[in-house]
Amino acid sequence: MLSQPSTDIRQMLRVPALLLATALLAGCASSAAPRAGEVDVTATPATQRSIPQRAQTLYEQAVAAMAAGDALDAELRFREFLLNYPDFPGAWVNLAIIATGKGDDAAAASHIESALQIDPENASALNQLGMLKRRQGYFPEAEAAYMKAVTAQPDYALAHYNLGVLNELYLQQLDTALQHFELYLELGADDEQVAKWVVDLKRRISVAQRTANVTE
Repeated sequence: MLSQPSTDIRQMLRVPALLLATALLAGCASSAAPRAGEVDVTATPATQRSIPQRAQTLYEQAVAAMAAGDALDAELRFREFLLNYPDFPGAWVNLAIIATGKGDDAAAASHIESALQIDPENASALNQLGMLKRRQGYFPEAEAAYMKAVTAQPDYALAHYNLGVLNELYLQQLDTALQHFELYLELGADDEQVAKWVVDLKRRISVAQRTANVTE
């Protein structure tokens, strides 16, 4: 197994874990702002063998380049890594994120498919699939992908965030949006903006309920 650097790369052979930021989509309707992409430093349960230190270092360098905003360098390093270790879905997921940043949804879809072929329950890949479907306007399909992500990994905060956004902005399901935003915060997200959205959603839900009672 791998050693444990500061970013907890020991999870590379398990399930996705690290979130450097939240998703590439707009937030709540009340005061939304686009958010940065997720960097997935994990790999796959499908590969149980250790990898050489050089390969681990290459992966870590790719993650560092991606986090620093050097998408070209990160892409080259992930592709080099995948030449020898193609069955690590985390690298495919990160390539999908890079492709999304370039506006290439076709490439992003291909990379997501590669990740899910290796591990159909990879939460990061499912989350990226949900984001792709949301961008394309396929909202029920986006919801299904996000739900698969949180079913596979219930503590995957980013997918709960995305479910909150999807349900508030696109599905108009305020109660469900509130539930997922609260879960996102309960899972440890230090996000003052979402905390404000929760307060606003509670107010809007209360107003809607009072209005419904008056009209009945």
